[in-house]
Amino acid sequence: MAEVVNMPRLSDTMEEGVVAKWLKQEGDQVEEGEILAEIETDKATMEFESFHDGVLLYQGIKEGDGAPVDSLLAIIGEKGEDIQALIDGNADKNSDDNEEVAEVESNNNEVAEMPDDVEVVTMPRLSDTMEEGTVAKWLKKEGDDVEEGEILAEIETDKATMEFESFFSGKLIHIGIQEGESAPVDDVLAIIGPEGTDKDQVLKALKSGQSSSSDNEKNKTENQSSEESEKTAADQEEVMNATKDTSDNKGRIFASPLAKSLAKDKGYDLSKIKGSGENGRIVKRDVENYQPQEEPTQAEAPKESSPAQEAPKKEEKPVEIYQPVGEEAFHENKNSQMRKTIAKRLLESKNNAPHYYLTIEADMSHAMESRKKINELPDTKVSFNDMVIKASAMALRKHPQVNSSWNGDTTKIAEHIHIGVAVAVEEGLLVPTLEFADQQSLRQINNNVKSLAKKAQTKKLQPEEMEGSTFTISNLGMFGIEEFTSIINQPNSCILSVGSIIEKPVVENGEIVVGHRMKLTLACDHRTVDGATGAKFLATLKTYLENPVTMLA
Repeated sequence: MAEVVNMPRLSDTMEEGVVAKWLKQEGDQVEEGEILAEIETDKATMEFESFHDGVLLYQGIKEGDGAPVDSLLAIIGEKGEDIQALIDGNADKNSDDNEEVAEVESNNNEVAEMPDDVEVVTMPRLSDTMEEGTVAKWLKKEGDDVEEGEILAEIETDKATMEFESFFSGKLIHIGIQEGESAPVDDVLAIIGPEGTDKDQVLKALKSGQSSSSDNEKNKTENQSSEESEKTAADQEEVMNATKDTSDNKGRIFASPLAKSLAKDKGYDLSKIKGSGENGRIVKRDVENYQPQEEPTQAEAPKESSPAQEAPKKEEKPVEIYQPVGEEAFHENKNSQMRKTIAKRLLESKNNAPHYYLTIEADMSHAMESRKKINELPDTKVSFNDMVIKASAMALRKHPQVNSSWNGDTTKIAEHIHIGVAVAVEEGLLVPTLEFADQQSLRQINNNVKSLAKKAQTKKLQPEEMEGSTFTISNLGMFGIEEFTSIINQPNSCILSVGSIIEKPVVENGEIVVGHRMKLTLACDHRTVDGATGAKFLATLKTYLENPVTMLA
């Protein structure tokens, strides 16, 4: 009998997984214990083995695709076995939700009494400030077939001319706004329906729906009628005055919103620009192609002057207007499960934990000398990060309140010291845990951190190797960063940000000398760690780093 294999929950925080790679293909023989696929979780990419014997009859999730935990991953059974019922049964789980989504999508642009299979497309709002749009160009004409995703028209807004794609498939039955014409947002732009749709019947239904809407607004319209009449009269007077005042008697200037905006930005007089749109309407391209002519103003008119008043004038060159060239472009990278989970956890931490920050500067001169001597020993290598980890672990032993976590009604103080070490990987940041760090020597810390970092970078870390930290350290000193703050890695109460060692002049015993200083910033959760507690911890940490011999005792 065929067995259904669902997307497994491979970590306690996993909500969905991505199939990074299938190790078996449909039709392959699968033995119990064989690796079926590599699954990318929110923490690592892990091998997932089969718990059944048989033939891989169906792959429910393709390589690179993600799906929630418990989604149909695969079906294993006997060759030739009918599994359609199992596939359909899985699909039926979400059928109700899918029907609701489909109903919402199909009704987005419907008008009252419009046939179910006909879609009304309205003038879209293509920018946050857009109030009306102009159809710059139709890419489809009435009677054309339209596929979902095809470009329907080019819409000119107050900011740009943008391509507008269809969200429906069918025949373009009706164009509501012609090229060069403008209309407010949500006005009828087009109607799309199936082959053979009666256009007249659709328009009648549309008109009926609009009439119904207008009846609901009747009182509002009546209340505004007086004001509108006054405005109309004022507009007519303005047109008459404009006609009277212009020598060519052309009257009002017709221009698209974007053309008006561009002309204003460039300082162009719209009355001097010839429009190429319908009925002479000025559109974007007319403003862009316009070359202003320099004309003498009244102030620049020649005046009679005596020879004594005349003096040679330096010819002024016209200021060149910078016209930027180039093309703006973007590309999108699909967020991995790891990246999405990191974003979710950081947002939760920043929103839930009241962060505050404390910074202290440590003299690293003695640490540099000690590290040099330690590394001269055979088979021994120690980094400054190893020294920070060791010093932090010892300081946590003296200040256990920092080694804590908020637990609602209680504060949980860990009696063990597990330090999370932030490691940068291609998809983001992983935090493997160095267990019982206070009990390890500098050499052991170095070896274990290197091992964990290598596993992180090759995606070989296991979930249990990233759990249980009680304090976290993030070091960007190797990148030349002098000082920074980090977001707390919950449920920890604190995270230490380590900067680079900077050579700079300092005052010692009243004299200016060359010093080597490193800044340490502690981000604290104010619910569990007060300012004085965090300050005392940093003071102890500074003492250990400035006197490395105390860490060897």
